[in-house]
Amino acid sequence: MIRLFVALALPAAIKAQLAMLSGGIPGARWVPPENYHLTLRFIGEVEGWKAQEVDEALANIRAPSFELSLRGVGTFERGGRISALWVGVEKTEGLSFLQSKVETALQRIGLEPERKRFAPHVTLARTDRAPPEKLIGFVQAHNLFRLPPVAVEHFTLYSSRLGKDAAVYVPEVEYELA
Repeated sequence: MIRLFVALALPAAIKAQLAMLSGGIPGARWVPPENYHLTLRFIGEVEGWKAQEVDEALANIRAPSFELSLRGVGTFERGGRISALWVGVEKTEGLSFLQSKVETALQRIGLEPERKRFAPHVTLARTDRAPPEKLIGFVQAHNLFRLPPVAVEHFTLYSSRLGKDAAVYVPEVEYELA
Protein backbone atom coordinates (compact mmCIF):
# COMPACT_ATOMS: atom_id res chain seq x y z
CA MET A 1 0.00 0.00 0.00
CA ILE A 2 1.17 3.51 -0.81
CA ARG A 3 -0.26 6.79 0.53
CA LEU A 4 -0.70 9.39 -2.23
CA PHE A 5 -1.78 12.96 -2.84
CA VAL A 6 -1.71 15.38 -5.78
CA ALA A 7 -0.27 18.83 -5.11
CA LEU A 8 1.46 21.91 -6.41
CA ALA A 9 5.07 22.15 -5.29
CA LEU A 10 6.21 25.60 -4.21
CA PRO A 11 9.45 27.28 -5.32
CA ALA A 12 12.27 27.45 -2.74
CA ALA A 13 11.97 31.26 -2.52
CA ILE A 14 8.28 31.00 -1.56
CA LYS A 15 9.03 28.25 1.01
CA ALA A 16 11.71 30.49 2.55
CA GLN A 17 9.28 33.41 2.86
CA LEU A 18 6.60 31.16 4.39
CA ALA A 19 9.15 29.72 6.84
CA MET A 20 9.75 33.23 8.18
CA LEU A 21 6.16 33.17 9.52
CA SER A 22 6.84 30.06 11.66
CA GLY A 23 7.30 30.28 15.39
CA GLY A 24 6.11 32.20 18.40
CA ILE A 25 3.08 30.04 19.22
CA PRO A 26 3.58 27.54 22.07
CA GLY A 27 2.04 24.14 21.35
CA ALA A 28 1.94 24.65 17.56
CA ARG A 29 3.58 21.92 15.46
CA TRP A 30 5.11 23.83 12.55
CA VAL A 31 5.26 22.15 9.16
CA PRO A 32 8.89 21.82 7.96
CA PRO A 33 9.46 24.18 4.96
CA GLU A 34 10.34 21.25 2.68
CA ASN A 35 6.77 19.97 3.24
CA TYR A 36 4.99 23.16 2.15
CA HIS A 37 2.68 22.46 -0.80
CA LEU A 38 -0.84 23.16 -2.05
CA THR A 39 -2.92 19.96 -2.05
CA LEU A 40 -5.14 19.56 -5.13
CA ARG A 41 -6.46 16.15 -4.03
CA PHE A 42 -5.67 13.80 -1.15
CA ILE A 43 -5.95 10.21 -2.38
CA GLY A 44 -4.90 8.15 0.64
CA GLU A 45 -3.74 4.52 0.77
CA VAL A 46 -3.89 2.58 -2.50
CA GLU A 47 -2.47 -0.68 -3.83
CA GLY A 48 0.50 -0.52 -6.21
CA TRP A 49 -1.63 -1.34 -9.26
CA LYS A 50 -4.05 1.46 -8.36
CA ALA A 51 -1.13 3.90 -8.00
CA GLN A 52 -0.22 3.02 -11.60
CA GLU A 53 -3.79 3.84 -12.70
CA VAL A 54 -3.59 7.14 -10.80
CA ASP A 55 -0.36 8.00 -12.62
CA GLU A 56 -1.87 7.19 -16.03
CA ALA A 57 -5.02 9.23 -15.28
CA LEU A 58 -2.99 12.25 -14.18
CA ALA A 59 -0.63 11.99 -17.17
CA ASN A 60 -3.62 12.47 -19.50
CA ILE A 61 -4.66 15.80 -17.95
CA ARG A 62 -4.32 18.80 -20.27
CA ALA A 63 -4.45 22.17 -18.54
CA PRO A 64 -2.77 25.54 -19.09
CA SER A 65 -0.09 26.92 -16.80
CA PHE A 66 -1.22 29.76 -14.54
CA GLU A 67 -0.10 32.10 -11.77
CA LEU A 68 -0.49 31.31 -8.09
CA SER A 69 -0.88 34.07 -5.48
CA LEU A 70 -0.52 33.46 -1.75
CA ARG A 71 -2.22 35.98 0.50
CA GLY A 72 -3.59 36.20 4.03
CA VAL A 73 -3.57 33.68 6.86
CA GLY A 74 -6.37 31.81 8.57
CA THR A 75 -7.34 28.78 10.61
CA PHE A 76 -9.33 25.59 10.27
CA GLU A 77 -11.44 24.37 13.17
CA ARG A 78 -12.40 20.85 14.09
CA GLY A 79 -14.69 20.05 16.99
CA GLY A 80 -14.71 23.66 18.18
CA ARG A 81 -10.90 23.81 18.41
CA ILE A 82 -8.49 25.52 16.01
CA SER A 83 -6.68 22.60 14.36
CA ALA A 84 -4.51 24.26 11.70
CA LEU A 85 -2.96 27.56 10.71
CA TRP A 86 -2.62 28.26 6.98
CA VAL A 87 -1.66 30.78 4.31
CA GLY A 88 -4.45 31.40 1.82
CA VAL A 89 -4.20 30.89 -1.92
CA GLU A 90 -6.17 33.05 -4.34
CA LYS A 91 -8.69 30.83 -6.15
CA THR A 92 -8.10 31.63 -9.82
CA GLU A 93 -9.69 30.20 -12.93
CA GLY A 94 -6.46 28.31 -13.77
CA LEU A 95 -6.20 26.75 -10.31
CA SER A 96 -9.89 25.78 -10.21
CA PHE A 97 -9.67 24.29 -13.73
CA LEU A 98 -6.65 22.13 -12.83
CA GLN A 99 -8.16 20.97 -9.54
CA SER A 100 -11.40 20.00 -11.27
CA LYS A 101 -9.47 18.09 -14.00
CA VAL A 102 -7.57 16.16 -11.29
CA GLU A 103 -10.81 15.35 -9.44
CA THR A 104 -12.55 14.16 -12.63
CA ALA A 105 -9.57 12.03 -13.71
CA LEU A 106 -9.43 10.29 -10.32
CA GLN A 107 -13.18 9.64 -10.21
CA ARG A 108 -12.98 8.10 -13.70
CA ILE A 109 -10.62 5.40 -12.40
CA GLY A 110 -12.98 4.59 -9.56
CA LEU A 111 -11.83 6.75 -6.64
CA GLU A 112 -14.58 8.12 -4.42
CA PRO A 113 -15.38 11.82 -4.99
CA GLU A 114 -13.68 14.26 -2.61
CA ARG A 115 -16.22 15.17 0.06
CA LYS A 116 -14.58 18.41 1.21
CA ARG A 117 -15.01 21.60 -0.80
CA PHE A 118 -11.73 22.71 -2.36
CA ALA A 119 -10.22 25.43 -0.12
CA PRO A 120 -6.77 26.20 -1.52
CA HIS A 121 -4.19 26.83 1.22
CA VAL A 122 -0.69 25.99 2.42
CA THR A 123 -0.65 24.54 5.94
CA LEU A 124 1.87 26.25 8.24
CA ALA A 125 1.13 24.46 11.53
CA ARG A 126 -1.04 21.93 13.34
CA THR A 127 -2.44 23.81 16.29
CA ASP A 128 -4.72 21.55 18.36
CA ARG A 129 -2.48 22.16 21.44
CA ALA A 130 -1.91 25.90 20.92
CA PRO A 131 -3.68 28.60 22.95
CA PRO A 132 -6.55 30.02 20.83
CA GLU A 133 -5.74 33.62 21.82
CA LYS A 134 -2.17 33.22 20.45
CA LEU A 135 -3.57 31.85 17.16
CA ILE A 136 -6.10 34.67 16.85
CA GLY A 137 -3.32 37.20 17.53
CA PHE A 138 -1.14 35.56 14.86
CA VAL A 139 -3.92 35.74 12.27
CA GLN A 140 -4.60 39.41 13.11
CA ALA A 141 -0.88 40.26 12.90
CA HIS A 142 -0.41 38.55 9.53
CA ASN A 143 -3.76 38.98 7.74
CA LEU A 144 -2.20 41.36 5.20
CA PHE A 145 0.50 38.81 4.29
CA ARG A 146 0.96 38.66 0.53
CA LEU A 147 3.57 37.24 -1.85
CA PRO A 148 4.13 38.11 -5.52
CA PRO A 149 2.46 35.64 -7.95
CA VAL A 150 4.50 32.62 -9.09
CA ALA A 151 4.13 30.70 -12.34
CA VAL A 152 2.76 27.16 -12.01
CA GLU A 153 3.99 24.99 -14.86
CA HIS A 154 3.47 21.50 -13.44
CA PHE A 155 1.69 19.53 -10.73
CA THR A 156 3.02 16.55 -8.79
CA LEU A 157 1.94 13.14 -7.48
CA TYR A 158 3.46 12.68 -4.02
CA SER A 159 3.78 9.66 -1.79
CA SER A 160 3.64 10.26 1.94
CA ARG A 161 5.02 8.26 4.85
CA LEU A 162 3.99 9.28 8.32
CA GLY A 163 7.11 9.93 10.40
CA LYS A 164 7.73 10.41 14.11
CA ASP A 165 8.06 14.22 13.92
CA ALA A 166 6.66 15.05 10.47
CA ALA A 167 5.43 13.21 7.40
CA VAL A 168 7.98 12.55 4.65
CA TYR A 169 6.68 13.64 1.23
CA VAL A 170 8.34 12.19 -1.86
CA PRO A 171 7.60 13.68 -5.31
CA GLU A 172 6.90 10.59 -7.43
CA VAL A 173 5.86 12.05 -10.80
CA GLU A 174 5.69 15.60 -12.20
CA TYR A 175 3.10 16.43 -14.88
CA GLU A 176 3.71 19.41 -17.14
CA LEU A 177 1.03 22.01 -17.81
CA ALA A 178 0.63 23.43 -21.32
